[in-house]
Amino acid sequence: MSLTALLLIGAGSIAVLLFLIIYLKLNATISLIVVSAGTALAAGTQMSGLLNLLIDSFSGTVGKLAIIIGFGAIFGRLLEQSGGAEVLAETMLRVFGKKRAPLALSVASLLFGFPIFFDAGLLVMFPIIFNVARRLNGPVLLYALPAAGAFQVMHGLMPPHPGPVAAASVAGVNLGMVFLMGAVVAIPVWYLAGYRFALFMARRFNIEVPTILGTQDPSERELPGKAPSFGAVIGLLLLPIVLIAGNTITSTLQSSGVIAESALWAQIVRFLGETPIALVIAVLASLLVLGYARRVPWDNLTRIVDKGFMPVASIIMVAGAGGMFGGVLRETGIGDALATVLDSAGLPLIASAYLISVALRVAQGSATVAITTTAGLLGPAMIASAASPAQLGLVIVAMGAGSFFASHVNDSGFWLVGGLLQLDTATNLRLWTVFTSVISLMAFAVAALLYVVV
Repeated sequence: MSLTALLLIGAGSIAVLLFLIIYLKLNATISLIVVSAGTALAAGTQMSGLLNLLIDSFSGTVGKLAIIIGFGAIFGRLLEQSGGAEVLAETMLRVFGKKRAPLALSVASLLFGFPIFFDAGLLVMFPIIFNVARRLNGPVLLYALPAAGAFQVMHGLMPPHPGPVAAASVAGVNLGMVFLMGAVVAIPVWYLAGYRFALFMARRFNIEVPTILGTQDPSERELPGKAPSFGAVIGLLLLPIVLIAGNTITSTLQSSGVIAESALWAQIVRFLGETPIALVIAVLASLLVLGYARRVPWDNLTRIVDKGFMPVASIIMVAGAGGMFGGVLRETGIGDALATVLDSAGLPLIASAYLISVALRVAQGSATVAITTTAGLLGPAMIASAASPAQLGLVIVAMGAGSFFASHVNDSGFWLVGGLLQLDTATNLRLWTVFTSVISLMAFAVAALLYVVV
């Protein structure tokens, strides 16, 4: 098909999807599946291959994500229902004070966000955030949004997260320089957009504290008895983070040749540090420490796990359907059509990097695909340019900034955030889509300014 036809199909599919969800109030998962099928057929997919395309796109998203969301929710529920989240909240408020609670949670998320991915980070931190919001009787977004903003900044701009690492590899840019430039950009962007703007946004929405992880009332907890110690809770919280950090560090050292790819111990460390495996291990440890060690019968623990999976089933389904829609847009070439148009516009290198990444992100939803494809398109131009190593690092950072612009209905992360905060689609578009866009624009502005200076 022509570029114009593909672009019109892409724009029309998003418009129809929003109409179905917002105005007709059709279930988001059903809407995404229907529109995905219609978009694929309109873009020329044969009927014989339609089902495979839809299923492959759905399963490709749900594969790891289902384990991460499911076991992350169980981990959070065990912390909440044992009183562990309350212990952490009490300690944090005692040390930092009530007024600095949003900043403390955002800084903690910024540090946790270095090794841990966005979705897993939210699932680990949100039980604590919900507890703080209940204790202070404040709007939950005042504590949740600065934390989510910190995770978004780290995931989009900083190695060792997959987008920046993949882009640096594809374009042949030194990963250490990407790390340095990413850190220089990430810190002011986090403070100005991920934290300060988050506080501004949080006060514009009146959102109740979600009940997806259960209630705070001690008499209604599923793990009764004395709350666990602060040390035990911190140990459980750090367990998946340490495992994931081990994977990250080992992978980086193997990529640079410091550690042999065949080293058995390194393979074990990397396996245990895969996000789904790390969360499974954390749940098993939590069952032992928060359940069995406190003499909770195993039958009760099994029921707690079963009840923990139930509320997030809808989140997993809608996230998978969002991935399906993004996969259809990707496989039909709609995202590439946007990138091709921008690539031929003759813009400065860093502007092209950002805008192409934005176009791919908006068109198909996947941040990693957006940044990697942009790096592939601009790699030859980057090699042929007279840009310094620092400038090339900033070009990769600009790609990363573009890769999380305007998180919306084709992004599984959009549905994860909306599901955890129990937001309707229209509210989530006004909140999360706008928030990620502002962070993205701020990151590009800082990167572009540094590009001129260095």
